[in-house]
This record gives sequence, structure tokens and C-alpha cells, in this order.
Amino acid sequence: MVAAKKTKKTHESINNRLALVMKSGKYTLGYKTVLKSLRNSKGKLIIIANNCPPLRKSEIEYYAMLCKVGVHHYNGNNVDLGTACGKYFRVCCLSIVDPGDSDIIKNMPGDH
Repeated sequence: MVAAKKTKKTHESINNRLALVMKSGKYTLGYKTVLKSLRNSKGKLIIIANNCPPLRKSEIEYYAMLCKVGVHHYNGNNVDLGTACGKYFRVCCLSIVDPGDSDIIKNMPGDH
């Protein structure tokens, strides 16, 4: 019970920070633009949905490892990630280029 509540709380805080990035920061949505931002070493943090295809996920993780960029595996699927971004479409992965007013990069709960 306690663990479930804690994961829900961190999930909500990630969504709040993500909404702040969408308002005040710069980001790229989608697989191709995430790879472009990693190649140009512009991305600061990569967020991947949990139902992203394994080959795509491993390729993004490999690029991020080469660029020394943090990767966060989002708990929800791509529909949930799209909703958290305030979009009406699915988002498999996104790259945060400039966090804006959000502190999402400094204290991201979880694994990065």
C-alpha cells in the first residue's frame, strides 16, 4: 500500500514537472527528433514510454549513453505520456532541450 502511494506521488510530480517544461522550456517529441537532438548534443534528458519498441528503446539508450545524457523510463504508456505533455496524440519518447523553469533534470526521481 505504501509503495503504491509513493509511486503514484512520484508519477504525479513527474507529470507536473513535465507540464512546466511544456509551458516554459524547449523540447522535441518523437523518435526522429530525439535522435537528432542527441546527435547534435542538445538533449539534456530523454523520457521514454514503457511500451516503446525494444529496438527503438535500446537505440535511444545507446545514443544517450554516448552523449552522457540521462534517460528516464516513464511509468505509463505512450498515450499517458502524450497526455502528460498536454497533447492529444501518443508520444513514444521526448527529449528535453531546455528545462525552462522546471527542475526536472536536477532531481528526477527514478533512474537516470
